[in-house]
Amino acid sequence: MNDLRAPHRVASLAAQLVDTLREQIASGEWPVGMRIPAENDLVKQLGVGRTTVREALGALVHLGLLEARRGDGTYVRASSEMQSVLMRRASSSRRGDVLELRAVLEEYASGLAAVRRSDDDLAELRHLLEESEKRDDTRTAAEADVRFHQAVVNAGRNSLLTEVYDVLSASVVEQIGDTLWTDETADEHARLHRQLIDAIAAQDEVGARYCAAEIVKLTGAGAEREK
Repeated sequence: MNDLRAPHRVASLAAQLVDTLREQIASGEWPVGMRIPAENDLVKQLGVGRTTVREALGALVHLGLLEARRGDGTYVRASSEMQSVLMRRASSSRRGDVLELRAVLEEYASGLAAVRRSDDDLAELRHLLEESEKRDDTRTAAEADVRFHQAVVNAGRNSLLTEVYDVLSASVVEQIGDTLWTDETADEHARLHRQLIDAIAAQDEVGARYCAAEIVKLTGAGAEREK
């Protein structure tokens, strides 16, 4: 008896459109927060029917990549399905849990950065630290600090770790962005960051991991005092 062969199936037009629009989002052509073209515009640009466009947009909303706002349009909510899931999970988690996960990720990522960093990475880290120390209010300082740590993670050359950390970073800003620190805590925070850069520059993996853990511990302590 001849072996049975499964029939060849061609993806529906709507499924193909989902892949096309997902690529627009993943590539950054449609960044998170952007309002995408209106339905009528997409019909004209893509040369497909209105029903096909609606089906594709509905699928992306269901996946969490898009968010439909009544009377305002459709916005990019996340760059990937993983980002969408992590955003929802982090936003509903306790502050302490988020900070503990951040500590695990940052400690390991800082060790990778010490091993894999380039001279350009070091220059970027020093620039970002200088920028963060110039910020006057707590929220903008927290945002600048997050950019610094994102650069540390990027220097580790692990794209999956970077994606997970970027999602977590947004939750960290939301949860600790209004924390008021004492001058003593702020000084210690700056000292540890400079020490972290020195460890990464020296390719001291153990030292970099220690500094990263101490920074998150200090951040968590400051946030707890605000509760």
